[in-house]
Amino acid sequence: MMGETAVAPGKENWNVLTANHMNRILVIGTGNKHKVGEVAPLLSGLPIILRAAGEYGPFHPDESGGTAEENAIIKARAALALSGEWAIADDTGLDIRALGGRPGIHAARYAGPRCDFDDNIRKVLGEMEDVPDEQRTAAFFCVIALCRPGHAPLTFRGECRGRICRRRQGSGGFGYDPIFLMDEMDKTFAELSAEEKNRLSHRARAVTACRRTLETLL
Repeated sequence: MMGETAVAPGKENWNVLTANHMNRILVIGTGNKHKVGEVAPLLSGLPIILRAAGEYGPFHPDESGGTAEENAIIKARAALALSGEWAIADDTGLDIRALGGRPGIHAARYAGPRCDFDDNIRKVLGEMEDVPDEQRTAAFFCVIALCRPGHAPLTFRGECRGRICRRRQGSGGFGYDPIFLMDEMDKTFAELSAEEKNRLSHRARAVTACRRTLETLL
């Protein structure tokens, strides 16, 4: 967990559900409402109402940071500024040891600005064609940033270690999931059930760490 420069003070809003119980709105720094559905099970039971930043207006933050922490903070601050509510945002990446840490935080555009993940997978497998099995180690990582009015941002990191397969395995998931073989399960992310991935993924671990802090703050 780390702190950065304090966020400028702003108005804190509460949503009153009953006379004796209040739930805080927590905005997720994304324009995609479906991401709210992914995070919701991991934060269930907390006195919060989840919203996507895109519900408050256009949300297109400039992800110009050099690290996952910096980009997550940029997005969370943008969501706070747009909504006036507490906000969280994530940034993810893939660290492949044999590629010197690439694609890192640039995983989504590794094969070029107009690429898709099929292009990215082909590029990674091509670059690693001659890499022996024992040197194909990799780690997915995710950083969650929490921004509140008048407080320095907090960040939470989750990692999932494994190795890069020589070919795709499994039909689920998205992105690099079919070529990332998870150490703990000896399955690729694309072979995990939704329940397994929601419990074991790098994003799940980062959100779970964030949840522990939210439990003390709410």
